Amino acid sequence: MRATALLKPAIAATAAAIALTGCVSPSLADFDQAPRELVLEEYFEGQTTAYGIFEDRFNKLRRTFKVDITGTVEDGVLTLDERFIYDDGERDTRIWTIDILGDGKYRGRAGDVPDYAYGETNGNAFNWKYKVDLKVDDSTWKVGFDDWMYLLEDGKLINRAYVTRWGILIGEVTISFDKAAD
Repeated sequence: MRATALLKPAIAATAAAIALTGCVSPSLADFDQAPRELVLEEYFEGQTTAYGIFEDRFNKLRRTFKVDITGTVEDGVLTLDERFIYDDGERDTRIWTIDILGDGKYRGRAGDVPDYAYGETNGNAFNWKYKVDLKVDDSTWKVGFDDWMYLLEDGKLINRAYVTRWGILIGEVTISFDKAAD
């Protein structure tokens, strides 16, 4: 009984540390004074190329990929046709249909996104949250994405996505977007 009593504070401290780690993220208010403004429909209209990596929660590189994106804007909707090529030769397509709601707010859907994704811009930052039905071997996992995009100089856009399952961080995706020359 005494050993159990000693473990309870350690378990509580570990649970608190996990909970706090999952809650730490930037705030859009941090970008009120940003030197640039990110407007998704302006940035993604036309051709964009991106390169990315997926690292697991132990910082081990698991995959690299390239994405060719074609963006169109029509009647208040941004459509992104994303064509993925992974380092192992796998190919995939995701087509986002994103409603431009105004005031920097967006709502979107894609084939493997079972519910709406919601996002908002402020200054040069965009935060986008959604769930994905991710194929893992012979099963499908519902994972959460908390994407943070940052517009840099010369048309560069960096995306950091925190991937969770059951509220626990399982990995991070880092993507660098580059606009095609007009």
